[in-house]
Amino acid sequence: MEQILDLLGNYVSEAFELAGYEKDLGKVTISNRPDLCEYQCNGAMAGAKRYHKAPVMIAQDVAQVLEGCDAFESVQAVPPGFLNLKLSANLLAGYLNEMKEDPRLGVPAVEQGKTVIIDYGGANVAKPLHVGHLRSAVIGESVKRILRFLGHHTIGDVHLGDWGLQMGLIIAQLHEEQPDLPYFDENWTGAYPEEAPFTISELEQIYPQASKRSKEDEAFRAEALKATEQLQHGHRGYRALWQHILDVSCADLKKNYDSLNVSFELWKKESDAQPYIPDLVDYLKREGYAHLDQGALVVDVAEESDTKKIPPCMILKSDGASLYNTTDLATIVMRMENWKPDHIIYVVDKRQDLYFTQVFRCARKAKLVNGDTQLTFLGFGTMNGKDGKPFKTRDGGVMRLENLIADIDEEMLRKICENHEADPEQARETAKTVALSAIKYGDLSNQASKDYVFDVEKFTSFEGNTGPYILYTIVRIKSILRKYQEETGRSDEALADLKILAPAGESEKALGLSLTGFTPAVLLAGEELAPHKICGYIYELANQLNHFYHETKILTESAEAQRESYIALLLLTLRVLECGIDLLGFFAPDKM
Repeated sequence: MEQILDLLGNYVSEAFELAGYEKDLGKVTISNRPDLCEYQCNGAMAGAKRYHKAPVMIAQDVAQVLEGCDAFESVQAVPPGFLNLKLSANLLAGYLNEMKEDPRLGVPAVEQGKTVIIDYGGANVAKPLHVGHLRSAVIGESVKRILRFLGHHTIGDVHLGDWGLQMGLIIAQLHEEQPDLPYFDENWTGAYPEEAPFTISELEQIYPQASKRSKEDEAFRAEALKATEQLQHGHRGYRALWQHILDVSCADLKKNYDSLNVSFELWKKESDAQPYIPDLVDYLKREGYAHLDQGALVVDVAEESDTKKIPPCMILKSDGASLYNTTDLATIVMRMENWKPDHIIYVVDKRQDLYFTQVFRCARKAKLVNGDTQLTFLGFGTMNGKDGKPFKTRDGGVMRLENLIADIDEEMLRKICENHEADPEQARETAKTVALSAIKYGDLSNQASKDYVFDVEKFTSFEGNTGPYILYTIVRIKSILRKYQEETGRSDEALADLKILAPAGESEKALGLSLTGFTPAVLLAGEELAPHKICGYIYELANQLNHFYHETKILTESAEAQRESYIALLLLTLRVLECGIDLLGFFAPDKM
């Protein structure tokens, strides 16, 4: 299905040609003066130099050709050379009906989808998710959904941190607290217990306690480092303990990610990349990419065009230990070997920009990826409190993500119960759904790279540019459709067959024009990896719907054909809004 701007551009380009000018001048854009017209063409301005003719004269020639064209309600040539265009009501109705019949709502799928791995989440095992994990999860999930909708094969990878010192700290602490566990018995030859010797709550207490102690007790830190090394070299008992830590942590992480409607196709971990490291190091040495610098193995990644110093990418420390760089490069090798991605996207805090510059340059220089493989760092800004500083609890600590979600759930429940009486169980479920929209939309409506203020009062409001406002609009449409079906007895299938007529009023036309913007909004969001483009679009569409609703007697319209057209227009708006919020990673209730 052709985009509306391309469709109109064809008419105008043909008019330029018929008027004696080049067709390429006929590009049509959305008007930047909606008070004057709906679309515009500035081609006459570009043609002035080419034809040594006043642009307004060129515009007048084209306008004369377009006079009487069925595609436009009006065409005006205005100084200094703009073509102001208003779309014909009939063409708009035809376009909307075509959009309505399209399962993809007019959005074309790519001809050849790419395999895209999206690295988001990045949680560490044995630690609870906190608010700092929110943006990676929410942005990554939306980007994955947008690219998948456009026809790409998208693979989300949580990329868990499970292989560092935190494992050794937990093992050392457990060794002291429960020395009789079989994992610490060097003579143990039997199977280890299937059940972990700790709960997630206990595990989340063990790690911070051990971490704090390691900063004050050198002997304990030495034990933890030794345990880490033994784990990484295959100590049987420690490997069994490590597996318990993973199982208990992942079960809790999945529960928390589920509450955000976030999922991953891969639950890969840093440890999964470890087997690839020895061959990677040998390869970098053998091929001459890596060299020793003060005992450390590094790859130079600076380029002549750099305007600032880019340090070498360190592969091994002087003591032979690997680093995050090593693990991330090994992970790229693993991904290329197993999934052959065309594009890998990392959704990580923007303060990691330099780090990923080093890793990407190293991967390209050493030919760890194909020449046409894209590596993208999608860096996000900080989620701040009203004081402009990183979001904290009231006592200044880092807030757990599940506590933030619970707080928003309670705030939404309070607002829902304030507005009307509802079944308590149903109200709580609705509150969770609306709270999810408040959290996700509040985050995604901001450009990813920018810091933003997490304002609970603002984000949970049913007015303004918020998730609850979008859901309220959707529920309003569902309510009207429900009443119409109760009154007429028409089935969902019968409603789907209704046709949209040429708009009779301004608010109806404005809503129709807004609907035609869905395809460009989704395409732009996919091209720029920018979910906020979807947010901006559905907010504008919701505003147009509500304006139309307040100006139009939909259910009491006496002319049945007109009423059916209104219902068909509402159905299309509902589908577009629901598709939009699905791309953002949340959904709407039937009632609020």
